Amino acid sequence: PLSFSASELVRAAPVPLQPYLRLMRLHQPAGTWLLYLPCTWSIGLAAEPGCFPDWQMLSLFGLGAVLMRGAGCTINDMWDRNYDRKVARTASRPLAAGDISTFQSFVFLGGQLSLALCVLLCLNYYSIVLGAASLSLVVTYPLMKRITYWPQLVLGLTFNWGALLGWSAIKGSCEWSVCLPLYLAGVMWTLVYDTIYAHQDKRDDIMIGVKSTALQFKEDTKQWLSGFSLAMLLNLCMAGMNCNQTFPYYSAVAAVGAHLAHQIYTLDIDKPEDCWKKFASNRTVGVLLFIGIVLGNL
Repeated sequence: PLSFSASELVRAAPVPLQPYLRLMRLHQPAGTWLLYLPCTWSIGLAAEPGCFPDWQMLSLFGLGAVLMRGAGCTINDMWDRNYDRKVARTASRPLAAGDISTFQSFVFLGGQLSLALCVLLCLNYYSIVLGAASLSLVVTYPLMKRITYWPQLVLGLTFNWGALLGWSAIKGSCEWSVCLPLYLAGVMWTLVYDTIYAHQDKRDDIMIGVKSTALQFKEDTKQWLSGFSLAMLLNLCMAGMNCNQTFPYYSAVAAVGAHLAHQIYTLDIDKPEDCWKKFASNRTVGVLLFIGIVLGNL
């Protein structure tokens, strides 16, 4: 039977190419969706009332999300190759397993960033400068787990840059009364889903000495996740009010709240497979909000 899953596409690629596709996590598209969706929210909110979002810009940002998520994963694996060898879930990653050398990954990273720059140069000058400003976060995020128990916060600041960039790409600059609460909502969302994700590796993380919010919150995780979810919803409401969103938008925000509440209530932080399932389900959260933005605009 024909299969169009990302993992099947990677397995169908030429064998010499497969380690590079796995290095950029093309076989695990959940992270790409989580990077892309805040961009779609921003582009959708910036659309004129009664209009659909700019499909050309959505496509351009989709390509950018694939390239920048891939570059981020490459940087992460370059920093973490020695740690990854000690963790069962990550030991098979191309750098940790020795399928690619550090030099080859560095060259590959240069290619990804060059293509991402080409995408960025398609935008207006304001957006080019704003987009370039995020590179320092992309490069330094993988180091944070060695320094602080809050690397998920730095990931949130990095992953949700598109909430600023999408609006500026349409409007030519940021409307901070809309973009800032939308960005903060995305950061809170990342703290929810990546804390859940981090619970998969907490035993290994303790042994090798890296930090995460999962280790910081421990058995209080659900209370913290509930607080982050509430902050996300409040910021989404603020962003919607500041750009005159309508009933479908707030219905979607309510649906997002219900989804997050179900995630948190049913989460078993001691079962890695359940943590992965809850993490991956956050794509639905982002899509629900995007649909609400489009319908609210119409």
